[in-house]
Amino acid sequence: MSTIAVDTDPVNATPPKPPPDAPLDPDSVQAALKQRRPFRSRRQETFLCLLLTAEATRWPLLDLLAGHDELTPQQYNVLRILRGAGADGLPTLEIGTRMIERTPGVTRLIDRMEKKALVTRQRDRGDRRQVICRITERGLALLKKLDKPIDGLEDAAMAALSDAEVEALLPLLNKVRLQLTRGRARG
Repeated sequence: MSTIAVDTDPVNATPPKPPPDAPLDPDSVQAALKQRRPFRSRRQETFLCLLLTAEATRWPLLDLLAGHDELTPQQYNVLRILRGAGADGLPTLEIGTRMIERTPGVTRLIDRMEKKALVTRQRDRGDRRQVICRITERGLALLKKLDKPIDGLEDAAMAALSDAEVEALLPLLNKVRLQLTRGRARG
């Protein structure tokens, strides 16, 4: 009787090394990076694929936002956060904790948005140390104009995946995100 060994751990499995003259799969991460040398592990390849995918989803968003009041992704994120906060608004520091993309200069970001009349700021009456930010009618109108095009970008980005694949991908990405963010919070 013969025995066949099977690698059952696909995450740790080392990718097979193609012969040096073998053509690259044109859809591979290796081809996207124009790299001939194999990756040191599937984890490295997956990590790089995640970075490439994040960048690929970002460009259409940048193009869309640039055509609307030269809005940056960070400004768009602040507008979404403040729309969600409602009439109460949020302190500047709280906005910073809710941002998708970390930015050290939330105050400067809000300054630029205030000059565009997208947000207003006011000292908190109860705690003069806090500045409360609120979205303006102009900011709300801009978001309303962007809602459908953004929905279209999200749909287009996920169009290659079935609903079942999206359902499978989300917890995996969330698991990676939580591992990284919880580790940063601890240390």
